[in-house]
Amino acid sequence: MNPFDVIIHPDVTEKSVKLLEAENKMVFVVSLKSDKGDIRNAVETLYEVKVADVNTLVTPKGIKKAYVKLLPEFKAEEIATRVGMF
Repeated sequence: MNPFDVIIHPDVTEKSVKLLEAENKMVFVVSLKSDKGDIRNAVETLYEVKVADVNTLVTPKGIKKAYVKLLPEFKAEEIATRVGMF
């Protein structure tokens, strides 16, 4: 899948910002058709980082979110700043 078709946008909520700061995790709203491998490849391609783990969740509203934990040598806060979340 095309990385731009997988990741719709970063999720910027109070919870996602806390995860970003405390656990080096970024939260994205992703395509319902994407799997964890697609999400990992898209994040690594678009943001030039290495991913440690991906967890997904489909909300009751039918929105799929991906919780992406980055390897320790990559800082989620720096990526978020580069993307324009802050």
